[in-house]
Amino acid sequence: MRQVHLPSRYHIPAPSEIQFPTFDSALINGAGRYPKGPSTELTSITVKRGKRYRFRLVSISCDPNFTFSIDGHNLTIIEVDGINTKPLVVNEIQIFAGQRYSFILNANQPVDNYWIRALPNLRVNASIEGGLNSAILRYRGSNAMADPTTMQATNVIRLAESNLVPLSNPAAPGIPEVGRADVVYNLTLGFNKINSTTGFFTINTVTFVPPSVPVLLQILSGNMAATDLLPNGSVYTLPPNKVVELSISGGLAGGPVSYLFHCIF
Repeated sequence: MRQVHLPSRYHIPAPSEIQFPTFDSALINGAGRYPKGPSTELTSITVKRGKRYRFRLVSISCDPNFTFSIDGHNLTIIEVDGINTKPLVVNEIQIFAGQRYSFILNANQPVDNYWIRALPNLRVNASIEGGLNSAILRYRGSNAMADPTTMQATNVIRLAESNLVPLSNPAAPGIPEVGRADVVYNLTLGFNKINSTTGFFTINTVTFVPPSVPVLLQILSGNMAATDLLPNGSVYTLPPNKVVELSISGGLAGGPVSYLFHCIF
């Protein structure tokens, strides 16, 4: 099994507390290069020809999403966010912040070095030129000191999340129809724009504001209800032993599409 972690990298401080910092490039397993920076060593992942490997791909990015691929290889997805899925063959995975995928890589290509790419959705630095946003898949027996010379696939098979099917039916409780759960919450994501570069994200028009008194001190003072600990609009109280439907709208810049959840509490 191999782990691949994708954090975003920043070298330019944000102009103020409420402005977004400028994204530079991606790290892969803690290593990477950035514009005008040194040619530091990239992450190498070694495989043996004829073997199959399970990769766990995790995005721990702050803002950008990435298009992940490995030159010359297909990626057979078998698990998404802890849910086993029926095998789905792709050669590109668009992964958003916080998402997790497991895929099988069949090391069936000629012994060589191959680029691993994690291209950000932001237009700036969305390439592997100079080793940006990249790592190296090395076959045993290849030149361990050489950078790859491989090219990105032209016959792209992109992941479409609608093609993912659970390996077993999760059998969600309640009536399997939209709006038929015991409790229905619609969480609308928004962004209050202050100017061209700054603003605040909201859920149902409310922006989270940290409490003026730390939560632990509030508990020690006798406030035990969650609604007493956090600002108004930050807490939704759920009844026990009920099926709750959460509908989360998407469409924000850099964000995912809409989601619908059935949960039991």
